[in-house]
Amino acid sequence: MPTCTINDIVCEFEDGQTILEVAKANDLEIPHYCWHPGLSIAASCRICLAEVAAPNPRNDGKIETIPKLLPACQTPAGDGQVITTTSEKAVKSQHSVMELLLINHPVDCPVCDQAGECGLQDYAYKYGSACSRFEEDKIKQPKKDIGPHVLLYSDRCIMCTRCVRFTREVTGTGELMIDGRGATESIDVFPGKALDNPLSGCVVDLCPVGALLDKDFLFTQRVWFLKSTPSIDGLTASGDNILVEHNQGEVYRLKPRENMDVNRWWMTDEVRYGWHFINAENRITIPALRGDEAFDDDSADEAWDVAEAAALDGLQDAGHIAAIISPMLSCEDAWHLGQLARAIDPHAVLAVGPVPVDGEDQTMRDGFVIRAEKAPNARGVRRVLEAMGGDVLDAAGLERALTDDASLAGVLVTGNYPSPWVTPSLERAIDGGRFVVQLDTLPNSLTDTADVVLPAATWMEKAGTFESASGRLQTFQRAIAPKHWSKAEAQIAIDLLARLRGESPCPYCDQAARTSMADHGLTSMSQDVHQPPACDVQAESDMHLIVL
Repeated sequence: MPTCTINDIVCEFEDGQTILEVAKANDLEIPHYCWHPGLSIAASCRICLAEVAAPNPRNDGKIETIPKLLPACQTPAGDGQVITTTSEKAVKSQHSVMELLLINHPVDCPVCDQAGECGLQDYAYKYGSACSRFEEDKIKQPKKDIGPHVLLYSDRCIMCTRCVRFTREVTGTGELMIDGRGATESIDVFPGKALDNPLSGCVVDLCPVGALLDKDFLFTQRVWFLKSTPSIDGLTASGDNILVEHNQGEVYRLKPRENMDVNRWWMTDEVRYGWHFINAENRITIPALRGDEAFDDDSADEAWDVAEAAALDGLQDAGHIAAIISPMLSCEDAWHLGQLARAIDPHAVLAVGPVPVDGEDQTMRDGFVIRAEKAPNARGVRRVLEAMGGDVLDAAGLERALTDDASLAGVLVTGNYPSPWVTPSLERAIDGGRFVVQLDTLPNSLTDTADVVLPAATWMEKAGTFESASGRLQTFQRAIAPKHWSKAEAQIAIDLLARLRGESPCPYCDQAARTSMADHGLTSMSQDVHQPPACDVQAESDMHLIVL
C-alpha cells in the first residue's frame, strides 16, 4: 500500500484519497473550512495549504519540495510525498488566511450561538495572531431571515460556500447563491425563494461559524452546558442516527449523528423540529380513572397504585382482551406489553397500531432517503409480537376483529404518537361497553372515554431498540428522565405483570433502583427494562448496550 508522511507521521492511503482525507483517517489535524466529505471540493478557504515535497521522476526520484503551497483538501496523496503544515511557510500562510477572514468579522462571540463549537474561534486560537493590523472600518452585512428555520448573519460569513453546495448537490433545490464580488460578496437566497426544503436545517450543521443559525435553538442554551446522548429517529421509519442534546432534564435540540450506512451526515427537518410534543402543555402527566376525581401531583404514587390496580382488575374481569401495540414503541416495550396481555388472557389478540404514511419516499441527490412512513418501529413491533405465537393483526384487521367479536371485552391501547392518531373507525370499533386501558403521551378522542389512562414516556425518556424500514435494528439510550409522572410502557407492563403474579417489581427496573445502578456493578444505564429473549434476527449496533 502506498504511504506518505504528514507532519513526520507515516500514513498509508488508498489511491484517490486527498492529503486531507489521509490526515483525517490518521487523526492528524489539518485546518479546513470549506471542505466537507459529503460535498464537492471548492478549495476556496485556503487555510489547508500545505508544503508538499514529492519524488521527482525527472531527477531519479529525488524528493523535491514543490515551490508553491498546495491545498490539502484538493491535492491527491502520492506515494513518497512528505507533507508539512508546521513549516514556517505553511504557518505564515495560516496566519495570513486567519487575518483575512477576521478583517470584517464582528467581535460578538459572547452573544453568538455558535460560540463553543465555532471553527473560527478554534482556528483563531490555534492558527491566528494575537492582534489585528486592520485599522479601517469593517464592512457591515445585514441579518436576514432566509427561511422558516434559518437566520443568516451575513457579517459572520467566511464564504466557505458549504451551504450553497449543499442545496445544489444534496437537496437539489438550489435556494442559496453567492451575491456580489470581492469583500462585499455574501450568501443570499434567490429573490422570492426561501430556504425551505426538507433538509434545510442541515445548513446550520454545515456552517463552521455563526453565520447560519437555527431559529428554534437561538439564544436558548450555551452549547458547553449541553450533554449529547446517542439516539435514533423516533418519528419516522428512517432509522436515522441522531444526538439528543439536553441539559438538566430539558431537551434543547437534535443533531444528526454520522452513519454512512443510514443517514450519512444529514437529518430531516421533521425530525429536527418534531420533538417538541414532549413538552406539550396538554401532555398526559398523571394516571386518571374515568368518573373519578383527578389526582394531583402530591398524590402521584397513590394515583399509580390505584390506576394500576383498576387497570389490571378491569382487564382480568374482561376475560378476552386485545392489545394494540403502537409502532411508535420500542421492541422492548412491545415484548413486555405482549407478555402482559398473554398473561392476562392466553388467547389475547395482538395487533400493531396504525402506521402513519405521508406520501411516498423521497430520495435526495446523494442517496439520502426521506421515509413516507412516520413510525419508527412498525417492523420491530410486529416481529416481537409474532415471536409470541398466533396471528398479529394490523389496525384494519383489529377493527374488524373488534367489530365482529363481541367476546373481546377488554382493550389495552398504546399510542405515543406526536399528533392525534385515533381514527374515527378505530374509535367506533373500540367503543361499545368494553373496558379500555390507554397508555399514551398526548390526549386524543379515546382519552375521555378510556376507563384507565396511564401517562407514557416518549422515546427520548427511555431506552430500547427500533427496526427501521430497511430492517436495521438499532438501540438508543435514554436522554432525559420521564417527564412529570410518566413511565416507559415496558416499565408499566412489568409493574402490572408483577402485580398480577403477586410479586414485587423487578429490582433492576423499579424506579428507586434506577438511581442506584452502581450497587449492581453497572456504570451506566442504557436500558430501562429487561431485554426480550434473543431472536433469529441478528443486529449489530454502533452503540454500547448493557443487558440486564
